[in-house]
Amino acid sequence: MKKQAFERGAGILCHISSLPNKYGIGSLGKEAYSFADFLAKSKVKYWQILPLVQTGYGDSPYQSVCCRSGNPYFIDLEDLATQGLLTKEELAAAEMPAGRVDYGALYQKRYQTLRTAFSRFNIKGSDFVRFEKKGEFEDYALFMSLKQVYGGTLATLPKEYKFKEEKALQAFKLQMYEKEYCFWIFLQYEFFRQWNKLKSYVNAKGIKIVGDIPLYVAYDSSDVWGKPELFELDEDLNPVSVAGVPLDYFSQTGQLWGNPIYDWQKLKQSGYEWWIQRIKGALNMYDVVRIDHFRGFDRYYKIPAGAPTAEHGEWVDGPSAELFEVAKKRLGRLNVIAEDLGVIDDGVIALREKTGFPGMKILMFAFDGNNKNEYLPQYIKENTVTYTGTHDNDTALGFINNMDDVQFEVFANSLRAALRYEGYRYPAATREQAARALCMCALGTKSQMSFIPIQDILCLDNGSRMNVPSTASGNWQFRLKEIPSADVAARLKKDIIKTGRA
Repeated sequence: MKKQAFERGAGILCHISSLPNKYGIGSLGKEAYSFADFLAKSKVKYWQILPLVQTGYGDSPYQSVCCRSGNPYFIDLEDLATQGLLTKEELAAAEMPAGRVDYGALYQKRYQTLRTAFSRFNIKGSDFVRFEKKGEFEDYALFMSLKQVYGGTLATLPKEYKFKEEKALQAFKLQMYEKEYCFWIFLQYEFFRQWNKLKSYVNAKGIKIVGDIPLYVAYDSSDVWGKPELFELDEDLNPVSVAGVPLDYFSQTGQLWGNPIYDWQKLKQSGYEWWIQRIKGALNMYDVVRIDHFRGFDRYYKIPAGAPTAEHGEWVDGPSAELFEVAKKRLGRLNVIAEDLGVIDDGVIALREKTGFPGMKILMFAFDGNNKNEYLPQYIKENTVTYTGTHDNDTALGFINNMDDVQFEVFANSLRAALRYEGYRYPAATREQAARALCMCALGTKSQMSFIPIQDILCLDNGSRMNVPSTASGNWQFRLKEIPSADVAARLKKDIIKTGRA
């Protein structure tokens, strides 16, 4: 495959959940449009978000009940009110305190509001009927209905439903059709109606949306329930093995994710149809797709189910380039970014080069005084994507604040040298100056795309960090207090123009 050729440009990483509003979590409402306006004023060409899916365990967008779903929390309540589905009083009652996302309170409050809106919705409307008849969310709606009625997880569902006995499911769907099944379809209908409208607005501003899909799906999901034959499960549909990674930067015992492992042989026999449809859906939803844990397509780390840590797993060969060759034949050009961080070997590098997908470079790890550090700008090539850091890292300022004085001096000197290599001068005497200089340095690399998390644009410390890997709580809660100001846009625009990314 040929190397991907993306337009040189700057991107901002900011998830929808991080946008400000009065309702406890960011949405597809007016603040999202205002954020797009801020990006346009700043000459930003790419808006990157995290997976838009309905979150599951740990409130993580990487653990979803359905890998193709939209998150009901992101539905704009004010839009529902405009449709007459919520009253002004109900809208006011849905307001929540400003600040970090409180997922527990949100769960208790938001679904009640959405059910109120659904109670006034016409499920016989032609657009809704057409959406429902497509069948794309049938498994999702049935699975969520079963969870609503019986509670628990896939493992604890009554046997006839767990194993999808046709007569039992048909009877259940008929019984729950108007009350439950159509409610979950309604949530997806509203989400995608609002999402498509927002995406059209963003694209009209000359901005492309970079979406994100995880390699794995959650065990307690309609994906596993709907297609259990595609995963390594035992006769009772329990995982035989689970996903993770061995000892790494984030954990001395590795990361035990717990996601079920794919049965790649069966996927191959089907022509990778499930994956083809997943990639197709993502490319329809976004302009560019970042595939998380891309290395798992070359070799993946397999841990026995029930193991307490990820220490005793084994590496197993994945489908390699074959999957993407089939996908390209079926779908045409694949606008994909390969998240190739972590334990990387020659096989992963060969796969990335064969597919032509750009890999990722994390600039905050470059300036340790090692002149051969692969993340230094002089080693970054055009077919790459540079980040100051990702949602899994410290913020730039947080990373720098954690250094002692000696470490900071090495970092600042190395950063200044990198900026000189790029042809720029930027102050880096203080820690805040160094954090801002890191953003400038990222923009100055040869990478086609350079992304800066919104926290780094605003020079925020680790109190605004998005996620700490290998921790089960306290993540995904960061929110902006307001849309960044015109002064922030002007400063960013200046740097983007200076680095040839406008």
